[in-house]
Amino acid sequence: GKKRDVTRPTLEPPLGSAAYKIASFKPGSEIVWQRVPDYWAAKLPVKIGRENFDTQRFTYILDDNSAWQAFTKGGLDDIKPENSSKRWKTFYNFPAIQAGDVIKQEFKTTSPEPMQAFMLNQRRPLFGDRLVREGLTYPFDFETMNRTLFYGFNTRTQSYFQGTELASSGLPQGKELEILEKYRDKLPPELFTQEFKLPVYDTPQAERKYLKQAVELFAKAGWVIKSGKMVNAKTGAPFKFEILGWNDTDQVIASPWIANLRKIGVDATLRIIDQTQYVNRVNNFDYDVIIGQLGQSESPGNEQRDFWSSKAADKPGSRNYAGIKDPVVDALVDRIIFATDRDDLVAATHALDRVLLWNFYVVPQYYRAVLWLAYWNKFGIPEKQPTYSGADQSSWWIDPAKEKALAAKYKSSN
Repeated sequence: GKKRDVTRPTLEPPLGSAAYKIASFKPGSEIVWQRVPDYWAAKLPVKIGRENFDTQRFTYILDDNSAWQAFTKGGLDDIKPENSSKRWKTFYNFPAIQAGDVIKQEFKTTSPEPMQAFMLNQRRPLFGDRLVREGLTYPFDFETMNRTLFYGFNTRTQSYFQGTELASSGLPQGKELEILEKYRDKLPPELFTQEFKLPVYDTPQAERKYLKQAVELFAKAGWVIKSGKMVNAKTGAPFKFEILGWNDTDQVIASPWIANLRKIGVDATLRIIDQTQYVNRVNNFDYDVIIGQLGQSESPGNEQRDFWSSKAADKPGSRNYAGIKDPVVDALVDRIIFATDRDDLVAATHALDRVLLWNFYVVPQYYRAVLWLAYWNKFGIPEKQPTYSGADQSSWWIDPAKEKALAAKYKSSN
């Protein structure tokens, strides 16, 4: 065959074995996928009724507002997954919605929810003390954010395995307690006596209460407030860090936390950079704090090493964003990987979850157990959609009559 230099980029379409192949493309602008008529797996049971579109065209629009306008006009974007609470609540009132030509639908999901959080990079000495990391957790006022920014759509994340039987709760008991007892002298004592709970800003007095607790934790770790600034009691160095982000959403999420941190003298700032630079810096752990996500399955295994292990902490490109290096965590990860049965796996995962939570490696944010989709009313959709993912767009198909009617109605606007 033709020799290729794999170290150099190419615009040659790759050879594939899936249901679609590249029909045409314009670099950085558009790619068109064509269904393979003699696809080898088309009649396998898991494929029947799926991959029904003959052609799929993807157009790249870098500006989010432009992409939104393209969807509302029709003819370019047919299906829009929505992530913005504000847009879902207030923007879906354009003419096509009012006419019933665009459907706004919520699909409930039962899959594990990711841990979305502020990842505190322990490769920076500033975050090396567990008391400091716990202190940074208290100024995050989820309840006010959810009410004023997210229209009450979100729920606070309380576990690295949220939404599954793998999430720890209450106090450790049974086999989980038996596993943890081996490491009691290396774990926070509260882990055995207190249920893990994040602060709840449910009253006007809550802010004062939790900020006071944060200051007390910083004091135990050797930090004091002088002239309105949190400084090291010995060196006088200020407690200062940067949150690295790449889009407007990062600013929405980070700003309330930054504002509360400043009330206790912590100088936190947000820096937005372009996505390519962001990816490179994250891969090389060149940040103080990032907003990250860690997704889980209901059968954790080898991937846990990439999330938490000491070895992964020094491996560029790993998902150990917090830089965790803890022999107990390493041991629990191995216990999960080599679990003897389901009960053993659940107990070991409960133990890992609890150890991660009580070490405050991250500041948990929130999740939303639904999939929001808006779509032009041109599709046939099976009545039963998979609850695990919420919806399977590959099971949808074009309804010719609906498509023809929409094309005639909106021809002049496209």
